[in-house]
Amino acid sequence: MTRIQRLPDHLVNQIAAGEVVERPASALKEMLENSLDAGSTRISVDLAQGGIKLIRVTDNGAGIAADDLPLALDRHATSKIASLDDLESVSTLGFRGEGLASVASVSRLTLVSRPQDADHAHQIIAIDGTLHPVEPAAHPHGTSVEVVDLYFNTPARRKFLKSENTEYAHCAATFERIALAHPDVEFLLRHNGKVAWRLPSQSAEDRVAALLGKDFVAAAIPLDSQAGPLALTGFVASPTYSKASRDAQYFYVNGRFVRDKTAQHALRQAYRDVLHHDRHPAYALFFQLEPSGVDVNVHPTKIEVRFRESQAVHQFLFHSVHKALAGTSAGAAPTVQVEGAEPAAPQLPRGESAPLFASASPRPASSGMPAPQPFQYQQQSIPLNVAREAVGVYDKMFGGLREEERALSRSEPAMPSPAAPLPHPAVLAIPPHDENGIPPLGFALAQLHGVYILSQCAEGLILVDMHAAHERIVYERLKTALESDAIPLQPLLLPVSFAADRMEVATAHEHGEEMKRLGVELAPLSPTQIAVRGVPVWLKDGDPVDLARAVLKDVREFGLTQVLTERRNELLATMACHGAVRANRQLTLPEMNALLRDMEATERSGQCNHGRPTWTRLTMRDLDKLFMRGQ
Repeated sequence: MTRIQRLPDHLVNQIAAGEVVERPASALKEMLENSLDAGSTRISVDLAQGGIKLIRVTDNGAGIAADDLPLALDRHATSKIASLDDLESVSTLGFRGEGLASVASVSRLTLVSRPQDADHAHQIIAIDGTLHPVEPAAHPHGTSVEVVDLYFNTPARRKFLKSENTEYAHCAATFERIALAHPDVEFLLRHNGKVAWRLPSQSAEDRVAALLGKDFVAAAIPLDSQAGPLALTGFVASPTYSKASRDAQYFYVNGRFVRDKTAQHALRQAYRDVLHHDRHPAYALFFQLEPSGVDVNVHPTKIEVRFRESQAVHQFLFHSVHKALAGTSAGAAPTVQVEGAEPAAPQLPRGESAPLFASASPRPASSGMPAPQPFQYQQQSIPLNVAREAVGVYDKMFGGLREEERALSRSEPAMPSPAAPLPHPAVLAIPPHDENGIPPLGFALAQLHGVYILSQCAEGLILVDMHAAHERIVYERLKTALESDAIPLQPLLLPVSFAADRMEVATAHEHGEEMKRLGVELAPLSPTQIAVRGVPVWLKDGDPVDLARAVLKDVREFGLTQVLTERRNELLATMACHGAVRANRQLTLPEMNALLRDMEATERSGQCNHGRPTWTRLTMRDLDKLFMRGQ
């Protein structure tokens, strides 16, 4: 029988290194965290051959006393915690006391340090985990850790390392993650003697722009939310800036980069009805809470955490990001630039453009002359072959709309007269017009191929996907109505019947009354037929049979309770898609303007229910670029 025996320290260090030091990037992470915990304001990193040959981290932190140098390379020796209470409320990045010891056991490590009050520095060398005596050395205030030939004593582990380029990519990713969370610290990264990153001490926004790119910042929505001890700051990108992978997702808990399932699920849910298919959101978020509220002692690499009140954290993260995304109405969405064009400052329409806006030009002020009048705009008739009669579905949805707009035009000829949207349970305040009274999305010019609306605004040209935009408007109305109580139901003058299978008929029998909350009234006529007697008021011009089948399918598959809770938004999105105005529908100018005004008053109207953008803008400078004007 094999007896139980204590493992030698050398073998214990090797086992610990297998958990902590997975690759050069893991060693670099441990060293950078130690530098930050020491209060460093300047950190430089030197790598050779992707970190396999050399990793050197130099800082200007507090330093390590000469007597403590051997302890710094000993297992479970640390200055950051001293009791169980300290472990349960860790506020530093490192705390295990295993990092340097694990690295030293699989490399040739040199640790040189000089405390701020010391006359000179001392160094200690560890080869294969064996410590050499402490010796005097030359070094400025701070600490330098040099790791040479990682895994030189474990050839089997070294064989599993990837190519130099791959290992360097992991090291660079680690460097960027840590630098992103500490914009007040100056960072320098060199690889094979060449400077890869030089980051000065800067603001959080500048650091995000430097590491994630100006495109991200241009599409980002600043976020600053607080609820008691919980605080969330940073940037969430507009849904149109989504990515095919999760590489652009940076989430930090108390300054520590983590990948937490609770946080990931909350953030994914916040983007749920504005993200396109299998795309992933992009964000750089910094979550702060009491150290006692999170357990960071879950995994040796400290990449995972466990929240003590995970449900409260989930709700806070979800609502914070959801609220930020809700502010992305159409009038506030970022401008999409033409490739190669420079960002343009807002400018008024030029004299050469079509006379959409009639302006009362102010006369110069002089003696005997009246004071300048405000510059005002009014939409004029356009000599284009657009539909002049109400032949589209949108006209029916907004009955009396054109007459109301014309009445407003007659009563206020000098001001724009956007059509008022159909009242509904959640009419939101329309964003303010600019100083000249032009709405954010301008005034409609015409339709293009029955699919797009062309609109002229103060900055240039707006293109709107009318189906996607109307789909979002209807979707938000359905959501708000259902949250209030029930979706208003429009009885059909002539019920529409359709052939159904036995399961659909059974579902209609069982849940017929409850489905009225969704604005759908169904009546089984026979074992193989169902009649649609009512539909949601905003979908009365859609296909009632397709709508009924979609509702029955979801209720049968998931159950009515789940459809009204977890699956609610998915079902409402499907219903909105069935009721949205279709392509090739001819709209009149008042109908187009009504749609534009509704977009400005609807949350998240920059994207449809599937995450596709609903509109884009071409500024005058973009158009000049296309036609090489002024070049």
